[in-house]
Amino acid sequence: MRVFLDTNVLVSAFAARGLCADLVRHVLVEHELVTGEVNLTELRRVLKTKFRVPKGTVDSIEELLRDQTIVPKPRKRLVVAVRDPADAWVLASAVAGDAELLVTGDRDLLELSVQPPIRIVDPRGCWEELRNRRRRKRE
Repeated sequence: MRVFLDTNVLVSAFAARGLCADLVRHVLVEHELVTGEVNLTELRRVLKTKFRVPKGTVDSIEELLRDQTIVPKPRKRLVVAVRDPADAWVLASAVAGDAELLVTGDRDLLELSVQPPIRIVDPRGCWEELRNRRRRKRE
């Protein structure tokens, strides 16, 4: 499965232990991790400024992610009513990357009032879906 991870999921995965870290490891091993150039730019900034992660560590994280599918910034963002214009770029990147799921903790994306062009789930929802897929494959 092609799984697009939003910046907040990546930040949580690399800045703390927990569900997001487990999810990233699982996606790396058993699925295809997709993210966008816009997400990597934000990830680098957040890790450096908010979490004060050393530059070498940030470089290593980015190198790991660049071995995965990185969607270039789309030429235009999707026309979707979202509070934060950056969210439209995230949506456009996930769609351009042919992802099957967009995983985010961003409430604005999770609670869109219109049907988005891609399924959007939170990290827990993604974890449960991937586990259920694994179970069905074994049966």
